[in-house]
Amino acid sequence: MATFLYKLGRLAFRRRHFVALLWVALLTLAGVGAASAPTAGSTSFSIPGTEAQKAFDVLDERFPGTSADGATARVVFKAPDGEKISAAAHKDTVEKTVTDLSDGSEVSSVADPFTAGAVSKDGTIAYASVRYDVSGMELSDSSREALETAAQDARDAGLTVEIGGDALQTTPETGATEVIGIAIAAVVLVVTFGSLIAAGLPLLTAIIGVGIGVASITALASALDLGSTTSTLATMIGLAVGIDYALFIVSRYRAELAEGRGREEAAGRAVGTAGSAVVFAGLTVVIALVGLSVVNIPMLTKMGVAAAGTVAIAVLIALTMIPALLGYAGRRIGPTGHRSRFLGGRRATAVRESGKPNMGTRWARFVVRRPVAVLLLGVVGLGAAAVPATSLELGLPDDGSQPTSTTQRRAYDLLSEGFGAGFNGPLVVVVDAKGSDSPKAAFTKVGDEIKGLKDVVTVTPAAANKAGDTATITVVPDSKPSSHSTENLVHAIRDKGASITAETDAKVLVTGSTAMNIDVSQKLNDALIPYLILVVGLAFLLLIVVFRSILVPLKAALGFLLSVMAALGAVVAVFQWGWLSGLMGVEETGPVMSMMPIFMVGVVFGLAMDYEVFLVTRMREAYVHGEKPAQAVVTGFRHGARVVTAAAVIMMAVFAGFIGSSESMIKMIGFGLAIAVFFDAFVVRMAIVPAVLALLGKRAWWLPKWLDRLLPNVDVEGEGLKTLGDGNGTDDDRELARA
Repeated sequence: MATFLYKLGRLAFRRRHFVALLWVALLTLAGVGAASAPTAGSTSFSIPGTEAQKAFDVLDERFPGTSADGATARVVFKAPDGEKISAAAHKDTVEKTVTDLSDGSEVSSVADPFTAGAVSKDGTIAYASVRYDVSGMELSDSSREALETAAQDARDAGLTVEIGGDALQTTPETGATEVIGIAIAAVVLVVTFGSLIAAGLPLLTAIIGVGIGVASITALASALDLGSTTSTLATMIGLAVGIDYALFIVSRYRAELAEGRGREEAAGRAVGTAGSAVVFAGLTVVIALVGLSVVNIPMLTKMGVAAAGTVAIAVLIALTMIPALLGYAGRRIGPTGHRSRFLGGRRATAVRESGKPNMGTRWARFVVRRPVAVLLLGVVGLGAAAVPATSLELGLPDDGSQPTSTTQRRAYDLLSEGFGAGFNGPLVVVVDAKGSDSPKAAFTKVGDEIKGLKDVVTVTPAAANKAGDTATITVVPDSKPSSHSTENLVHAIRDKGASITAETDAKVLVTGSTAMNIDVSQKLNDALIPYLILVVGLAFLLLIVVFRSILVPLKAALGFLLSVMAALGAVVAVFQWGWLSGLMGVEETGPVMSMMPIFMVGVVFGLAMDYEVFLVTRMREAYVHGEKPAQAVVTGFRHGARVVTAAAVIMMAVFAGFIGSSESMIKMIGFGLAIAVFFDAFVVRMAIVPAVLALLGKRAWWLPKWLDRLLPNVDVEGEGLKTLGDGNGTDDDRELARA
């Protein structure tokens, strides 16, 4: 592989005009496609195989035209203190608001509180239910404006009015912190390279790669049913890996120049060596992201595949566009230690010539001398950080998790105040009596059985369809939607349903947002172990090929488990317990998003293997070339520690930039990935890995001979490049290299 990539790097360097035009053309094509594509609606949230999804499917079949997936809004009215909402003036205001809301072209129905019985027992709070023909993301701005205008008119008349539901759902905003994250990455690159040109290359190529990826997602969003979160995730991961991959190749290019090679030769060798690591690191990320499909949640699968596509683009750009741009940069990118007005080039050159060890070398020597102490400290520290994960509670965000400054959260609180905590999470029981001899008797029996269950406040009469073979019953729990009591009630109704089915041949299914959340959490929990086996297993095999070792990939996988558990512990501490929540902009604590554990396992594993590949391939390269195991560890750190540190800081900055998002899910993902990169790069890869390798010695690189013969030789270390001549540069190139 190294030889092929070496030739590819030299070809891209020589044919730089063609390569640059090709990528610009792809960016333009994707941009035109995105601009001309129809506006995408919200991604359909389906959970195949769950009872809640089966119930939704029955509703769509037996209750046609009800727009089961249409947007909904609850306009909540509260009378002034000491007054009733049924007072003549207030009632007129409510009824006028209902009339105004009915005029919208996308409105399917509006329920008057006074005829629908939607008035609290104390008579102070009422709500009007509004249903639309289209989903929340497809709802036009004019419909949202009409909803907000009607509410404001009622406020002007003296009532407290808030709006809940998904009708006000909008594309999440990331805020200025995303830009700050990129700015931090730029500063780190300038400090690392000491050159604006060298620092600009990774940023430029990463932005082009993300631009192509996100524009392609936008162009295909309507056809493939991709939601807004999909492009946000692709941007987050694409920026991080795009900058990192380019950083490693540019750093290796400068190191090759410092050894006296010509520019074209240096570009080829940089792509042949660092590029090999980029390919395998990218493959681990792609495997982890595409592997999310085993969970069988379409939304999660689409997010993973789209992000994986952006990572693949980042790899291709690093292998082709980076050497092409290095050709354009010419002498403006010098070798490592070259004069720089940013870092004091004479001092840097003097340090290099004096042989004084850099910080990476000093740290590696310290770890090699005291491996047991460093290993214990790292493991105990990550173990302590992981302790909060034992209290992990999972759920999906609803209006109750919104900041109190939002009208959705205030509407949620008003409904809880007027109708009870469980009113915001009603359960919809679907009774499919198509195979029953007496559907009406089955409907009545289901209602009676549910009324006798614990934690039930209200059970509405069965509402049958036109055929009379299917009915819905709404059950209002006594507890809030995310409570264990409500979850137990869902299981209790399903248990009762099994016995009712045996007696009446009527199927009983529980659905609604609360039941769906419970089913999603269970499905994700059930899929976690198979997903771990698949992703870690495939990556383990891939790393055996890369490192030609059994223990090194095993150590990499175990180190990953430590870092991901510590990161989950940090997420629980901040988003569930509320530690440092003000600093992170977390206004409301609550359960951790259901898909967070499995999502973090996938993404963090891929990113963790990036640093493993980049750092340990340098160690193996030194070991293969004859150095002793301990010295190979030091050599790997001398060449790779500074760049890996810069890459980790950049990735953390990019992920942390998304903490400013208005969407709680994006905020949580940004924080979780940033802290996971910190733990994995600085504790696992920089401390635990060298300590373990120092303890293992030559055993770290042991591989059974029979397996060695079976494995393909991918030559990540660039051993095959030793047979190639170094004299392929011009005189100007050599003059620059000696400068």
